[in-house]
Amino acid sequence: MYRAIVIGTSHGGLEALKTILPELKKDFPIPVVVVLHIGEHSNDFFIRHLNEDCELEVKEAEANEPVLPGYIYFAPPGYHLQIEDNSCFSLSTEKKLNFSRPSIDVLFETAAWAYKNQLIGIILTGANSDGANGLRIIKQMGGKTIIQNPCHAISPTMPRFALRTAQPDIRLDLEEIPAYLNQLIVTQ
Repeated sequence: MYRAIVIGTSHGGLEALKTILPELKKDFPIPVVVVLHIGEHSNDFFIRHLNEDCELEVKEAEANEPVLPGYIYFAPPGYHLQIEDNSCFSLSTEKKLNFSRPSIDVLFETAAWAYKNQLIGIILTGANSDGANGLRIIKQMGGKTIIQNPCHAISPTMPRFALRTAQPDIRLDLEEIPAYLNQLIVTQ
């Protein structure tokens, strides 16, 4: 039984997320946690925009907040987002990893340790290698690993690195991901 989904994306990521997140229904039984590389800019605009289109509540994750179903959480700009063993968020201003803070690898690795084989990790479009190592750790811990088909990504670099590094369980076109997640979670 899966307990959480983590998603990492960069260049082209907002468009990719707008394809996936609105398709998750209000009764979707597990939380979704996202790192989107946007630099030091605020999440406010796209969080408000996604809240208009999504049935789940979209919000910025806060320190010490429990990770709960019914929410799509975004890492705040300028902070690494981590999931602790007690399924609560923590934030860090440690140095950038893969030129990024928040780093997808940091979220994925901490989530893998917290949820082990009850985690789904997804890498979408992006222009660097962030997330590839974290996805590999999710797979090593027994979690389900998914990448967007690099052939159809706005920026194929991130899914290609993840494909080589993590050898994910499944590669899907962007439009196939929401139906796959809904089916996977409903049948668990």
